[in-house]
Amino acid sequence: MGISIEDLTVTYGKETVISGLSLNIPEGCFFTLLGPSGCGKTTLLRTIAGFVPAAGGRLKFNGTDVTRLPPHKRAIGMVFQDYALFPDKTVNQNVAYGLHARGERGDSVSRKVAAALERVGLGHLGDRHPAALSGGQRQRVALARALVIKPAVLLMDEPLSNLDAKLRIQIRETITELQREANITTVFVTHDQEEALSMSDLIGVMNRGAIEQIGTPQDIYATPRTGYVADFVGSANRLAARLRPAADGLVEADFGQGRILATDARQGTGDEGLVILRPESLHLSLAPQANLQNLPATVRSRQYLGSKTSYRLDLGKGLELVAELHGPGHDAFHPGTPVNLGIDAAQARVIAA
Repeated sequence: MGISIEDLTVTYGKETVISGLSLNIPEGCFFTLLGPSGCGKTTLLRTIAGFVPAAGGRLKFNGTDVTRLPPHKRAIGMVFQDYALFPDKTVNQNVAYGLHARGERGDSVSRKVAAALERVGLGHLGDRHPAALSGGQRQRVALARALVIKPAVLLMDEPLSNLDAKLRIQIRETITELQREANITTVFVTHDQEEALSMSDLIGVMNRGAIEQIGTPQDIYATPRTGYVADFVGSANRLAARLRPAADGLVEADFGQGRILATDARQGTGDEGLVILRPESLHLSLAPQANLQNLPATVRSRQYLGSKTSYRLDLGKGLELVAELHGPGHDAFHPGTPVNLGIDAAQARVIAA
């Protein structure tokens, strides 16, 4: 079921949280709302669910206006951050709750509950209560409860935030497998860029109640349209620069401590912009490197991170950049070492200031 949002406005009292937001989510898509706390992503999700009323605009599921429908009439399944399980009910009873609320009884409920728990790997825990389960198991129960009613839309509000790092990876793999298998249109809220990049078909990066950019994970990471998106999704060096046109879709960017050619990714023109350099796109060496633009730098500090080393580089006049090296010898450069910073024009992107 596709979701269409048209000119949506949401208010809390006199405060407007979302204003004039429009968005289309294709049927079967895993769509992630990504952004920091307070950006409006959970408010948007809860408005789609029907828990928060829209002050203006329209919300449609497959072309049907559901703006004024209560949550139980929207054919949604909801997975909450805090699991929201009934502590006095068993796992089986928790999962069966939505079916009972829809008037189902008897053996069909037992069969559906058993099948849902098997799908999330908890078929042997049906008689336990939530207090006897780990955090990961509780979230799997919540997922089974949302899926057992076969919703047309699955909504998930930061469902992995209470889990440890290793368990988050396991549960996100479970979620994506089940979503693909069921082909359910899914809206997933998170502030974790790794979750968004690894799970999503499309990502909407939110900022102050608006969506700054929508795209595939590859688009969002490789071709950010704003400094905010570049900063929030991954890490980025941002250099304010004066620009002059160059050949082959490039611009000459002068940022005071150096001058490089960069790919012009702006939507407009002008003589100012931001150069975006991803740390992993930068190259370090002791001598200038062929086929790269070369700038002198000094290693200010470094952090050894196992599979990579992060270097803070001093380019002079107060300008510092971060470079990340991977592969053999990535930790070869020590603080105080003069190095050559190699930059590929294709990986240096200029966006609007």
